[in-house]
Parts: sequence; structure tokens; C-alpha cells
Amino acid sequence: MAESVKTKESSSPKKKKSKAKAPLSRNAVRERFLKKLSVAIITYNEEANIGDCIKSCRDIADEIIVLDSNSTDKTKEISESFPEVRFSSQNFKGHVEQKNDAISLCKNEWILSLDADERLSEELRDSLRAFLESPEDPSLNGLKVSRLTFHMGRFIRFSGWYPQTKYRIIRKSKSTWTGENPHDYLVVEGKGKKIKGDILHYSFADLAQQVDTINKFSSIVSWTRWKKNKNFSLARTIIKPFGKFVEIYLFKLGFLDGFPGFTIAISSAYSTFLKEAKVYELGKKLIERPSNLRKDYGK
Repeated sequence: MAESVKTKESSSPKKKKSKAKAPLSRNAVRERFLKKLSVAIITYNEEANIGDCIKSCRDIADEIIVLDSNSTDKTKEISESFPEVRFSSQNFKGHVEQKNDAISLCKNEWILSLDADERLSEELRDSLRAFLESPEDPSLNGLKVSRLTFHMGRFIRFSGWYPQTKYRIIRKSKSTWTGENPHDYLVVEGKGKKIKGDILHYSFADLAQQVDTINKFSSIVSWTRWKKNKNFSLARTIIKPFGKFVEIYLFKLGFLDGFPGFTIAISSAYSTFLKEAKVYELGKKLIERPSNLRKDYGK
């Protein structure tokens, strides 16, 4: 009788399911960095913005400096709820002066400078992690970043608002804020380069806030110009607003941003007019200073 042969079904050994790796803690991520980064933010009544701003950069920051100018809302409480934050307050000297003071408070050589209504895009965070993990380049003193602004329900990609590529990550010993308040910018000595990603800018909650900002900023500019003995010019007051509208809407392709682009062109022209008209008020001694200028401004 033939012996029956039992055959075993061949089967591959069962693989043990690998457990998903837990995400690295913030401290573990920062320990991989070869450079340490300070973040400098200036604030005034920014309770609606400061929390999201800090959340967007805390993973890559060794410290976050918040320099306030005597806020009356919950800016301080929200800022100090984050362990990375060192909070200070002083009278508002001007945008340029305040940002330079914030930089001076930073302990690290590399600094990221942000406004409270700005956030880091995911691509920019990835780029900064790669930068911080890379070996030091002694010849590199700054990184330029593009800024993408959200306004009237959309990100504005034309109208002169994008890419607005400027230095924002800088070597402390080689950089300084300058410009005509409130329109400031960083100057960097030596070599710099562009980094991938955007700073996302949530500048206005609505058009009403934009109009308020135009009124406030035009007062700062006119006051600054008057203090520098800049006189009123009727021709400039007539020509410059019209030129600004044409520049924004046509030459800088504002029409491609739809109705928001048209609104930006109109508001930019209006802002240009107000800056000149308020110099007229000051020059004729109709006012001592604009009524919406903070009492501690420049002190």
C-alpha cells in the first residue's frame, strides 16, 4: 500500500508589525540643530494674533522674544503661556527702533524677525529646519523670505504684494533694521541667499481695519517726514496718488487679483494722498501732531 505523503503548505514567516515611530519632541528636534535660532516679535494689543504666530515657529526656536509696548489686552498672558517666550515691555519708540531693541534682547546669533500677524508656512519651517541642521557657513549673514498676504478672502499674488522677498533670518552681529517708520526693512552686511517657503501675512481682518491702518500709518509717515523738515507740495499731492494707482493696478498686475486687487490699488493711492495732506496740516500748524498718533510715540 502506497504511503500517503502529507505536504505542508509553504508559507512565508509572518512579519511582526513594526510600531509607528512616535514623533520627536520639540526638545529632541532642537537637539539636532547645529545652530540655535531666536525669534523676535514686537507687539501692541495682539491678543488675536500672537498665539498663532508663536505656535507657527516654536518648534524651531531656541527662544522667542516678545517685546511689547504696553498692551492693554491679553497679549502678555497669551505670550507667557508658552515656555519658550521671554516677554518684555517698553514705551513704543517707532517700528524701526522697537525691532532693533527686540533683536538686542536675543541671546543667539541667528534671529528670525516676525510681526505678530505673520505665520511660517510648512515649507518655510522645513527649510529652516534644514538650515539649522546644516554646518555653519561663516560667509552667510542672512536669508531672504517671500511674504504672502491674505486679504479679502484670498491670498494676494500680484498688486506688488507678492513675493516681497526680504531678509527675515539674519546674523545678529551683521544686521540692523532701518527705513522710514512704519515702513521698515533689514539691512544685512555681506552674503545672503533666498530660502524656500513663505511668511503668511494675515494683515487685516476686514476693509474697516485696513482703512484704520492706512489712517494710522499715514499719520506716522507724515509725522516722521515733518520732523525731518520735509515740506508740503501740491503738485506731489495731486500726481503721486494717481501714479500709485497706475503702478499697482497695471504695472504690478493688480487686475489679476480681481476686485481685491482693485481695492488695493485704490487704498494705496488714498494712503499716498493722506501722507502728503497730513504734512500740509503740520506745515500750516493746523495741528501739533496727528490725533491718532500714540502719545508715547517717539518717546
